[in-house]
Amino acid sequence: MLFSPTVVLVGALSAAFWVVRYFVQLHHHRTQSKALHCQPPRSGSSAFFGIPGFIRLTKAVHEKRWIEHLYNEYAVHGNTYKQTFLSRNIITTREPENVKAILATQFKDFSLGTRHQQFYPLLGDGIFTLDGAGWSHARGLLRPQFTRDQVADLSMLNDHISNLIDLIPKDRSSFDIQRLFFLLTLDSATHFLFGESVGCMLPPSGKTGVLEKCAVGSAQGFANAFGTAQDYLAARSRAQGMYWVVNPKEFREANRQVHEVVDHYVNLALESKRNPEKKNEDGRYIFLEALAADTDDPKILRDNMLNILLAGRDTTASLLSSTFFYLSRHPDVWNRLRREIVDIFGDAKNPRSEMTQTKLKEIPYLRYVLNEVLRLQPPVPINFRVATKDTSLPVGGGADYQSPVYIKKGTMVAYSVYAMHRRTDLWGKDATSFRPERWEENAKHGWEYLPFNGGPRICLGQQYALTEASYTVVRLMQHFDTLENADTHPRQEPIKLSNLTMSHDLGVPIRLYSSDTI
Repeated sequence: MLFSPTVVLVGALSAAFWVVRYFVQLHHHRTQSKALHCQPPRSGSSAFFGIPGFIRLTKAVHEKRWIEHLYNEYAVHGNTYKQTFLSRNIITTREPENVKAILATQFKDFSLGTRHQQFYPLLGDGIFTLDGAGWSHARGLLRPQFTRDQVADLSMLNDHISNLIDLIPKDRSSFDIQRLFFLLTLDSATHFLFGESVGCMLPPSGKTGVLEKCAVGSAQGFANAFGTAQDYLAARSRAQGMYWVVNPKEFREANRQVHEVVDHYVNLALESKRNPEKKNEDGRYIFLEALAADTDDPKILRDNMLNILLAGRDTTASLLSSTFFYLSRHPDVWNRLRREIVDIFGDAKNPRSEMTQTKLKEIPYLRYVLNEVLRLQPPVPINFRVATKDTSLPVGGGADYQSPVYIKKGTMVAYSVYAMHRRTDLWGKDATSFRPERWEENAKHGWEYLPFNGGPRICLGQQYALTEASYTVVRLMQHFDTLENADTHPRQEPIKLSNLTMSHDLGVPIRLYSSDTI
């Protein structure tokens, strides 16, 4: 059947419109790029609409080496390059100046893209999911709580570390200390946030408590549900615009279980606010109660508690796990650090002075060790932003890679802290080696060292995480003088499991004991 003249005319006009629109936009972007003095960056894997590159990345994800895969791509394509993944243009960079622009000097030019929709089922409207006014409001609610003295209260951590020590085998047998660190940080984070720990490290009491009455059934059930929900959030993040496809019943049920537990504590905090006589009798600082003083909205409270719980648990557990991964492979570092700790604080049998946040900071080598761990294994190794307007990045274009790079509105810009921390031109020829002494030689670093993000979205809990990690390391070194690597396949680099945060896929198997015990 022949098309009528009207149909043909409409089709021709429509095609002409899109052709004209394309060339108008092309002219606009060329004019903008020239005005910003931009030059094109190098090109990465973009053949056949980026499908082969996407397949290679997918294979690396399945083999749990995608962080290293992206790191190796910089050696091939340079520190800033463009590529195509399934027809979507992406700029990838590990240039400190570009990262600084994305996170700080041009902060308003970039957003989180679809992260809010991806993470909403678990985290709702919180500091890690929102942009703009919503993010500013959430950060304004949380910031005052992280400037209080209670954040450095080590007495709250004391019992949790003791519980951790009780779980360490006393027969010198090997065990996975990463598993214990994730239990520790969940217990300490819930204690700090809710005023009551979920007690993952405690044996079943036989009592019917809050968790037993909820669908999770136990502390371990809560930990499992929280972990399952995060695994699906990571899958939704990788799916980008197709995030909505990842929404199985298991994910929805895990979210429901986690929300039920947190809602219980939120209701207690609001009840305490309405009835001051019901406040905790010992006057302890409770993060949730302090936050409830600023809002009566239970959803705002739940969402913000979950955002902070995720960060407080996972990033600190990642740092501690990586610390013992390296210490078990570098006995010289373990021995030096333990000597310095015992010289100041004594050991478990002969303590010398009370531990405070200030005194922990007075052990420079402890700080160097943690800095070096965070450099090599940042808990959030790769991140991205999406341009909210036509803009540019400072460097990466032209023959010498020093010209600005033009960024169209809607372009995704990925930046790898992991890869930036391993640049030999920034960190020396031994950039991939664990050597805390490099921080004695040069402790001052700018945007090339970014384990806690930077700019307006810099991590609010940075000092809390470092204090908890420092205190944990010191307490363990006071109790145990010998650390051994128990990995049956010794390796200098861990196999990484990177969902929302980085962890060790095979755990961190070690032996930890005192040489004077049988």
